[in-house]
Amino acid sequence: MDAQAIYMYQNNNSNDQRTPGNHQPDNGSNGNTPGGPRDGGSSLLIRVVLLVVLLLGVWYFFQFFVSGSGGASPNAIEVPYSKFYQQVQNDNVSSVTFQGQDAFGKFKNAITIVDANGQSKTGQDFHFTQLPNGDQQLTQLLIQHNVTFSSKPNSDNNLFWTFLLNVGPWIGLIVVFFFILRRANQSQQNIFSFGKSRAKMVLEDRPSTTFGDVAGVDEAKNDLVEVVEFLRTPQKFQRLGGKIPRGVLLVGPPGTGKTLLARAVAGEASVPFFSMSGSEFVEVLVGVGASRVRDLFEQAKKASPSIIFIDEIDAVGRQRGSSINSNDEREQTLNQLLVEMDGFDTHQAVVVIAATNRPDGLDKALLRPGRFDRRVTVDRPDWNGRLAILKIHSRDVPLASDVDMITIARATPGMVGADLANLVNEAALLAARRNLDAVTQRCFEEALDKILLGAERPLILSESDLNVVAYHEGGHALTGILTEGVDPVTKVTIVPRGQALGVTQYTPLDDRYNYSKDILEAQLVTMLGGRAAEEVAIGRITTGAENDLQRVTAIARQMITRWGMNERLGQISYSEREDPFSGTALASNSREYSERTATIIDEEVTRIVKWAHNQAVTLLRENKEALDRIAKSLRLYETIDAKQLREIMVETGSINAAPESYRAEVTA
Repeated sequence: MDAQAIYMYQNNNSNDQRTPGNHQPDNGSNGNTPGGPRDGGSSLLIRVVLLVVLLLGVWYFFQFFVSGSGGASPNAIEVPYSKFYQQVQNDNVSSVTFQGQDAFGKFKNAITIVDANGQSKTGQDFHFTQLPNGDQQLTQLLIQHNVTFSSKPNSDNNLFWTFLLNVGPWIGLIVVFFFILRRANQSQQNIFSFGKSRAKMVLEDRPSTTFGDVAGVDEAKNDLVEVVEFLRTPQKFQRLGGKIPRGVLLVGPPGTGKTLLARAVAGEASVPFFSMSGSEFVEVLVGVGASRVRDLFEQAKKASPSIIFIDEIDAVGRQRGSSINSNDEREQTLNQLLVEMDGFDTHQAVVVIAATNRPDGLDKALLRPGRFDRRVTVDRPDWNGRLAILKIHSRDVPLASDVDMITIARATPGMVGADLANLVNEAALLAARRNLDAVTQRCFEEALDKILLGAERPLILSESDLNVVAYHEGGHALTGILTEGVDPVTKVTIVPRGQALGVTQYTPLDDRYNYSKDILEAQLVTMLGGRAAEEVAIGRITTGAENDLQRVTAIARQMITRWGMNERLGQISYSEREDPFSGTALASNSREYSERTATIIDEEVTRIVKWAHNQAVTLLRENKEALDRIAKSLRLYETIDAKQLREIMVETGSINAAPESYRAEVTA
């Protein structure tokens, strides 16, 4: 049977809200995926944009030179400034235009100029260069001799500003359009990428995870070592006619490290690793999922030997025809996945690794040999596995000398790798808030209480409520001590945490995978100890036992319907089949037994619960003095530990009523 909760807590008016976290390491991504098809539509659009920019530039340059051709004529003669001054005084200058230091114009009558090389040139059009600082008298001279003159801006500045004012807005508009298009391409929302695979890729030359980074799942690692050998040296097995396994299915509860194991296989084999979630295949458009499957396998084949990892494959691989609201697109995607896995070339070293925590809901065709050949269970680690996981996650965390990892590992049964990573992180944060140089054992203990129970709540309770909570938790603790087969009581508190007004903590000595009828009955007595203490000490019952009654009823019903622990109904199961990892029913079928049998089940549940309640009441009445002392200590200290409980048991003489194992522990 499945292991029970990590701690057995008796909560006053509480509900267990702890949900194990699902730790998925980042798979990384790489944009340069070998073998991936290029985006032809995007490349064509870029070429069109560049061509438009080039044509606009040529056009505006042409317009500028055509409109700005009012400068000197190509046949203009070069005249010295003194010669121009003389021609103005002789009234032989018709017009002149100034542009920066340059000036050009037209004589009324052509003149002849002899240059420095002795060559003469005759013409009416002329050009000359002004004095560096200008001539203040030239303007008056031109006016006196009726010469028409004008001024133009410098041609260099004119070119720059003309280009900027005319072409700039177009370039800005194109840049904005190109930026929007690029963002759309990155998010893969444009029409060119619907059918492309969204798989993230980790290349073989990057630092990657190895089996040294994985702990607590040694059995699963051993099953995957052979897959690594297949990918490293496929010829070793092919030469004898062996075929590379097509697929490996990792099944287990959330947070146990299925994704981490897949990355470790890729790191050990040093091959490209394609990672994709099952939900990423299916889109609104019909045919997109199948197209993405084809594209993913095409990339993997070109990069072979390689690994394809599909996380949460149950999102796309659920059994066909199991629901009236079947999704045709999902079924098409599943069909394409079946075809691709069955269509591998036997000499192509491509292995598909998938992970799920709902293996019973997968399609049977997906699980047959030739597709997923191997099924590896990644279960919750035992205390040795938890110890190794804690050491890995605390490698970079400074630990104080009082930290005992073995005690922490034994105190966390049922926790998976993600839970333990969260525990180490919470302890480190707590130590940082207290300005400590290292993480202490107390930090780990308080972090564990915070994870399982929630943070402390500053509730102000009345004296009457405090008295009820103290006796309620004292009843749980005392029945836990006096009953054989119950895990040791390590702490009792009436400090509100989460939804609980008080907590009794039981820390198991070791992991349990099998529970006897005696142990289950002892747990029922302990769970009802709080309600029994209210009756014995206070004389009235309260709503504080709500969660206790729910758990007691569930265990009593399971003893009858699931585990055959009832003489009246015999060795027959009357319960629905549940998923081994999620704990939920696999099907909502109606019950397969008669009303008479249902009545007998209810009667037997009531009988078992009444027996456990009577046992608890009897124990507490016989040890009323110890119950009063525990409640008084809780009112005084709010929290008492196992040592204080032992002292109370010895002082009140109740130690003689405790089991032999407890008496031996106290005397030791």
